[in-house]
Amino acid sequence: MQKLAIVSLLSSSILAGPAFAQDAQKPARGTTTTLDKIIITGRDDRSISTVAQSVQVIDRAEVETAVGQNENASDLVARLVPGYAPRNQTISGASETFRGRSVLIMVDGVPRNTPLRDVSRILATIDLDTVERVEVINGASSLYGAGATGGTINFITKRGTSDTPKVTVRTGVSGFTENLGKSAGPTGNVQVEGRSGDFDYFASASGNFSRTTYDGHGKEMASDAMLGQGGGDRTGWGDLSGVLGYENGSKRFEVSADWTYARQKPDWFTNYLVNPVAPNFTDPYTGEPLVEDSKYLTAKYTDSDFALGKLEVKAFYNDIFKQSPFTKFSRVNSQVYIPTNPARPTLLPLNRDPTASFNQTALEVQRTGVNLTINTPVDFVTQGSNLTWGVDYTFDNTTQSLLNGQDAIAPSTQNSVAAFAQAEVPVTERFRIQGGVRFEQFYLDVDNFKRPAAAMLVGSNLVALPAIDVVGGSFDYNAATFNAGAVFDITQELQAFGNFSQGYSLTDIGGFTRRAGLNTNAETCDAYGTSIRPLLPCTNAPDYKVSYADIAPEPQLVNNWEAGLRGDWGNVRGGVSAYLSTSDNGVSYDIAANRVSQQKERIWGFEANAEYDLTDMFTLGGSVGYVEGKYDANKDGKIGSNEYLPNNRIPTTYKGLAYVVTHFDNNLTLRTELEMFSGRDRIPTQQLDGAVLANIGVTKKFAGGQELNFAVRNLFDTYYINPTASATRGADVPGLGRTIAASFKVTF
Repeated sequence: MQKLAIVSLLSSSILAGPAFAQDAQKPARGTTTTLDKIIITGRDDRSISTVAQSVQVIDRAEVETAVGQNENASDLVARLVPGYAPRNQTISGASETFRGRSVLIMVDGVPRNTPLRDVSRILATIDLDTVERVEVINGASSLYGAGATGGTINFITKRGTSDTPKVTVRTGVSGFTENLGKSAGPTGNVQVEGRSGDFDYFASASGNFSRTTYDGHGKEMASDAMLGQGGGDRTGWGDLSGVLGYENGSKRFEVSADWTYARQKPDWFTNYLVNPVAPNFTDPYTGEPLVEDSKYLTAKYTDSDFALGKLEVKAFYNDIFKQSPFTKFSRVNSQVYIPTNPARPTLLPLNRDPTASFNQTALEVQRTGVNLTINTPVDFVTQGSNLTWGVDYTFDNTTQSLLNGQDAIAPSTQNSVAAFAQAEVPVTERFRIQGGVRFEQFYLDVDNFKRPAAAMLVGSNLVALPAIDVVGGSFDYNAATFNAGAVFDITQELQAFGNFSQGYSLTDIGGFTRRAGLNTNAETCDAYGTSIRPLLPCTNAPDYKVSYADIAPEPQLVNNWEAGLRGDWGNVRGGVSAYLSTSDNGVSYDIAANRVSQQKERIWGFEANAEYDLTDMFTLGGSVGYVEGKYDANKDGKIGSNEYLPNNRIPTTYKGLAYVVTHFDNNLTLRTELEMFSGRDRIPTQQLDGAVLANIGVTKKFAGGQELNFAVRNLFDTYYINPTASATRGADVPGLGRTIAASFKVTF
């Protein structure tokens, strides 16, 4: 019955048009086609038609509609980008992989990832009110440094463009239809922008508050269903940002600042003994709140008439603070810190919680960097050839501590220096080739530290393990990455492209030191020796010490091959691509053992999207993504036929979106869509089911810059298990039930 209702929903968007629209006019697409759109994420201004990788641009109209319907950046990307995993529906990005690998998230070309300690709370904290458009580059890349093994997502923020001061105010509310009284939360934003002489300015202040959340069965959802990641409920969030620019002729200087603050205080701990996980209403939360308090400052100078072409110099400083919620020992939390330091490994009763009151961490990262990019025409090669080249410098300082002040990871600093060059050469009017290289040198300093005493499941036994000394040191390593590709114009409207690209990541150095002595059985024997027998067959004498040099992870280098077609025929546009990515030092997290291992990996898939202007009134569209992968699970040097990557890398195999946009008279727009994901059944004991969700949104624009938005997500209140959230810790987590959102925007 529900499937029939879903089909009817899409059909009604088409059939309702003639009944309610009089002389409906669709907003003009203009003369710019998809292929002509300019992107800057390749470190120069290029049209999509020249890029040898699959590219997606989420434009300002789509961003503003998402804002009006109370979507955050994670919602937007997960819904519209076929290669991105379904959203886990929390403020964390845990298990939200891109083509089964990591994603580099940037704002105006400045990465927001934390490479020395991978904490994924990034995407959902970006303020969409400040975003002009989003540029998505699929596949591995190293143009901006480490992290983009699966893709790059760059949020381009707004600048002041109005000749007179312009103020925009947006207010709204969202909640769950199960209980609007307990779930309705406000949202709002104020923006000021303008130009005065050679100066332009843009400032924004945003805030929202979420309350109780409910699943499709009308049951209250857990505040921390994914164990230490934080949830989507009981969270206050705010963002202050601004940009000031000065432009004179070919030269421009601008400075921007962004402060993001979020605080979640759960009412209850989570019960992981029930399926799916749920709030434990008999166990009030006693920890400190989850906190995000991060500040970003960027200065940029450009000169389009520089002697060597176009010059860009960018300097940035990121001051990041991320405090995670308090967690207790449970079946999905097999390792916790304990309040006292035992003299030797000691068995503990399984029915007693050994967790220390300070078992809560805060990550602090300071990142400073300078990027120099020059775009130099090299017409002597062929007319229109271009060379993009430059150097980057980045300094990272990373610490993570418990609430009692003890270090949870080895404090680390890293300097990296890189040089890169990227060439684009038109061979003929219809055939272009491009290629590049980046070489990066890293200098890492790991401080000595004492990993605190911990309790850990070893087999079926809970063991108290003494603190151990972790010996640090100074290390240096480097990475050279290459890319090459070509674009061929089959016709004026249709292109073929293909590329080989490499990306690399640094494999969570802080995470390895946090689990020092516990990452592998060999490492546990190294630290605890015969003192842990008979639980492990160790033969060496215990010294309660390990060296970072012995446990350091290898940087991961990913090779990516991709080929595809894309086209724009005016009323029809779309593309399709297939890819394969491999790595010798892939990273896999074992949920049950709470350990990370490295081994060979192979991931493959395809993506397709299409949009068709059926009439001036109706636009039909959709996208689909498929991803699958295997790895050398038993480490025999070969990838076996049944050695599939775990679900926390690939939580769903197929993912799709189908939509109908109906443009009614009087600037009224209706968007009806179906979100689909398959789940995954490759791991027999960790099967994830799929779901089909219906969404509907209405936008009404009025004269004078006023706009009204209304949206319903999960229209039929479908109950389902969220595959991405469930894959993070191996515990079933329900998806969000029916939500409604309304907002009103006015511009003065």
